[in-house]
Amino acid sequence: MISDSSRRSFLQQLLAAAGAASLPVPGLWAATAPANPAIRYVDVTKRAGIDFVHYTGAFGKKLLPETMGSGCAFIDFDNDGNPDILLLNGKDFPGHKRRRSTMKLYRNNGDGSFTDVTVQAGLDFEMFAMGVAVGDYNNDGWEDIYLTGVGESRLLRNDHGRFHDVTAEANVQNAGFGSSCAWVDYDRDGKLDLLVANYVDWSEKGDLYCSIDGHNKAYCTPESYKGASCRLFHNLGDGRFEDVTKHAGLYDPTCKSLGVAILDYDQDGWPDIAISNDTQPNKLYRNNRDGTFTESGIPSGIAVGESGIARGAMGIDAADYDRSGYPSLLIGNFSNEMVALYRNVKNRLFIDVAPIAGIGHDTLLSLSFGLFFFDYDLDGFDDLFLANGHVETDISRIQPKVGYSQLPLMFHNDGPDARGNTRFSNVGASLGFTSRYVGRGAAYADINNDGALDLLMTTNSGPAYLFENVGTTNNGLRVKTVGRKSNRSGIGAMVRVHNSDGIMSKVVHSGSSYCSQSELTLTFGMGKQMFAEQVEIEWPSGERDVLKNLPVNATYTVEEGGKQLNTRPFKR
Repeated sequence: MISDSSRRSFLQQLLAAAGAASLPVPGLWAATAPANPAIRYVDVTKRAGIDFVHYTGAFGKKLLPETMGSGCAFIDFDNDGNPDILLLNGKDFPGHKRRRSTMKLYRNNGDGSFTDVTVQAGLDFEMFAMGVAVGDYNNDGWEDIYLTGVGESRLLRNDHGRFHDVTAEANVQNAGFGSSCAWVDYDRDGKLDLLVANYVDWSEKGDLYCSIDGHNKAYCTPESYKGASCRLFHNLGDGRFEDVTKHAGLYDPTCKSLGVAILDYDQDGWPDIAISNDTQPNKLYRNNRDGTFTESGIPSGIAVGESGIARGAMGIDAADYDRSGYPSLLIGNFSNEMVALYRNVKNRLFIDVAPIAGIGHDTLLSLSFGLFFFDYDLDGFDDLFLANGHVETDISRIQPKVGYSQLPLMFHNDGPDARGNTRFSNVGASLGFTSRYVGRGAAYADINNDGALDLLMTTNSGPAYLFENVGTTNNGLRVKTVGRKSNRSGIGAMVRVHNSDGIMSKVVHSGSSYCSQSELTLTFGMGKQMFAEQVEIEWPSGERDVLKNLPVNATYTVEEGGKQLNTRPFKR
């Protein structure tokens, strides 16, 4: 429970910071132009050859995992420079076998089409998969996969395009109800460590009876179950990991975690961890730089809503959306709880600005799972995407304004006003998002090398959808990092793009959204700029590289030390 003194302290800090945050902020870029009405997101799922339907294993008893859905990922598993698609799946519960179901891996053919290579890649096996994280944990140049699931999780080592299960030998077993996960080099030793979030203490035998109408069984909310701690695995560098959860200060069995975001919220150069908890206070673990963390959710302002009560948090992401130089947090909440946009006002403090930013009202009835910051129109300001869908199939009988299937939402970042407050506009319908889905996982990548970011979304007990970004005319610049002293994926690298009118900053990161993984390559919207005057990369090792006068509309692969390994112009 949150003590009265802690709550009073939190509210006092909130009020004090709110006054400071409303002051004009010098040096911010001018507000962006209105959203480009020519841009559309076109459903290319069928044309691309994606033929996948998520399987829940449901057999009539409304078991909790059935409604939670699985995530998705973009991964360049064959190192050809094109992002491939991984879609996670459920399976039948023990004793109720009806069919065989596996995840699916689709290879990007580079021409707008994808080919199912699940069997060839060694992924043709069953598990009740939930979350996925992509990163090169053994620094061999090939992206590996960690999968969470119900009752089991798996580490899949990528051996030149074919995956092998090395869970046992790596010592990264997780037998709980795994949800989101992320690779992070928390001690900056050049090797990727692994954070695994767990939802609740659930088993089929211990599944509880709940009802929303007093007559029929419904899916229970997490309040009915005991929590479960996340786990942190430290990479020993020889293919094995050690569980350092308790030593690091992360053990907390009251958590009911669904989302993980890695961010350096105090800009001290060390990665911190934010975890979104469903009906329990969100957590923010500040890195103490000695292998331990200090939990700072309440003093930072992200633990609970403005009423002092924990919300039903699902997905989470972090980005410097307001160009302050500090990352803020986006957290999707339950229906009748608007999404949270925690603006980082520095001094290790966040303020939820969703109501004044223009996204509060429009998200009030949505239940947001997958979500993220990304610049869909390449104007240089991060926009917001939210995949929405309820967990109770019959919710509309009890709450007529809330549906099981819901509209995805897209918010255009209109830039800061005269007082430095960023505003967003709801542009989902104009972009083509007019159909309702039971949305769950979501990720983004540039699938066709045109510089514009495309979308992948999973639905619960339904198809996966691939949406192509069509009509974006602004310029862009993409950076793929390759570590040497740092981890090979460059995860944790801070990339800043400098121009005469400002600085954009992004971090290469694993995790975020809900149980999903977007591509690791960073995309910067350049508007009408023709060059990036300076691209600065701060690596986890502490090394700093600077590249000058890079032409736009290309992807630059940069190795630690400043060497440009490859320049790939966009297809436009």
